[in-house]
Amino acid sequence: MNDILNKLHEVAASPRAQMDGYLAQGKKIVLCAPVYTPEELIHAMGFVPMGAWGGDVALNRAKEYCPAFLCAIVQSLLELGINGAYEGASAIVIPSLCDTLKTVGENWKYAVPSIPFIPMTYPQNRKPAYGVAYTKAGYERVIRDLEKLGGAFSEEKLLDSIKVYNRHNAAMRKVNELLAVHPEITAAQRSDIFKSAFFMTKEEHTELVEALIEKLEAQTPAAEKLPIVISGILTDAPALNAILDEMGLHIVADDVAAQSRQYCTDAPERDDALNALAEKFAAMGNCSVLYDQEKNRVKWIVDTAKARTAKGVLVV
Repeated sequence: MNDILNKLHEVAASPRAQMDGYLAQGKKIVLCAPVYTPEELIHAMGFVPMGAWGGDVALNRAKEYCPAFLCAIVQSLLELGINGAYEGASAIVIPSLCDTLKTVGENWKYAVPSIPFIPMTYPQNRKPAYGVAYTKAGYERVIRDLEKLGGAFSEEKLLDSIKVYNRHNAAMRKVNELLAVHPEITAAQRSDIFKSAFFMTKEEHTELVEALIEKLEAQTPAAEKLPIVISGILTDAPALNAILDEMGLHIVADDVAAQSRQYCTDAPERDDALNALAEKFAAMGNCSVLYDQEKNRVKWIVDTAKARTAKGVLVV
């Protein structure tokens, strides 16, 4: 199990090395900004989707484009792009799910001209039929832009990719359940399991996670720690996880955009795969960037905390 956890840590800590490895194999990389970039579509068209969620970097050049109050995830994404951290990527897809993301694409075109910007415009009223149609139209725009980069689209290939991603979703949901009863897995290791998923092909990551699940199921859990739920957009900072581990806290569930929220919803496995992918987005919920008139996410956090007997919720 330590070998698997070490491999996931290596990938999570060194995404550039992972990217260089794919480029050396002749593969094309498409960067995926947060939160719900249509990875299945990118995967189906022959590219390797790689997460681009910024990083722990000093903000200098990004300030030429961004006011100080903008989200640090987006500012650091732009800073890394300007500094050449993503060189070699064929494009970046940036969705429109918050006010900051709506603006960063235009800045990206001027600040990082070597990596084409592809917009993905989502509707907030996503559940009605017109919302699904709007989402599908956004996907069709992404398809046209990826075709310019050499990608080829077919419904058959997209269905195959949906199956790959649904299998990965199932593995991530299962490991999330198991981590709730295995306090010996540290907060830092838990973060690596989720973060590494953004930098590997889903086939490779699923294989590692399924192997980890097998080891966890065969292992007797260690002594209990103080159980908590963690909530936010991004909680992968090493210093934060070190504090949680130092204080003996055990994350029994998360409401984190970069972690379990990614894997709650599967796309239907149907021949009309593009419609199915649009329906997947319509079915998503319990997320701060998705319109929810009833504010169901709050109840979901409370219910999950109770179900997993958490003693507190840490909101990041």
